Amino acid sequence: MRKLVLGIAGLSLAVAVGVGFNPSNAWATAGQKVDCDKVMAEVHAGKKTKDIDKDLKISSSSVYKCKKKAGGSAAKSTATKAASASMASPAAAASSK
Repeated sequence: MRKLVLGIAGLSLAVAVGVGFNPSNAWATAGQKVDCDKVMAEVHAGKKTKDIDKDLKISSSSVYKCKKKAGGSAAKSTATKAASASMASPAAAASSK
């Protein structure tokens, strides 16, 4: 009788732990593409990372990745514009002499 009670208690504990750990939450965006344009629109609207990930049902790391990607592309485009402006300056200076 005691073994039966211990077996039922152990099985109940295993079920409770299995229900409590939902693997679909652990891999929230597995196999899905994150729309970084939507994420950045939310960021520019002034929302916090936690609010964005809850609203769009994505992980907070996905929000950070989109921020990093947008920051990197903005830095590249700024560097490209600065480089083209500096390249244009000597030519413009030479033609004005």
